[in-house]
Amino acid sequence: QVQLVESGGGLVQAGGSLRLSCAASGRTVSRSDMGWFRQAPGKEREFVAAIGGSAGATFYSQSVKGRFTISRDNTRNTVDLQMTSLTPEDTAVYYCAAPYAERSGALRTMAGYHYWGQGTQVTVSS
Repeated sequence: QVQLVESGGGLVQAGGSLRLSCAASGRTVSRSDMGWFRQAPGKEREFVAAIGGSAGATFYSQSVKGRFTISRDNTRNTVDLQMTSLTPEDTAVYYCAAPYAERSGALRTMAGYHYWGQGTQVTVSS
């Protein structure tokens, strides 16, 4: 059974930075596709970033490209999301996700993932 636990959320002023971390158990992140999604109040959950398998290719939504960086810490078995230049539009609950098998087949969509963390709240004040 794969379990994902996010941490690192909080309240930050616009222009600030936060680093989210997703601790995985039952899955070796260095070999697995992993993703981050977010859901703002009243909106659908949306793709933020993903990192692909052993090669570690990264993918970002247009809204965060250039500001967010997804990475893996193989020692800690975590997937991290470094967020910079935050704006109030980044306010959301952020979720970590893993596919059923190690390959997703659809990195940018919710359908490509099976396991989800409980989410961590990020609030950006103006």
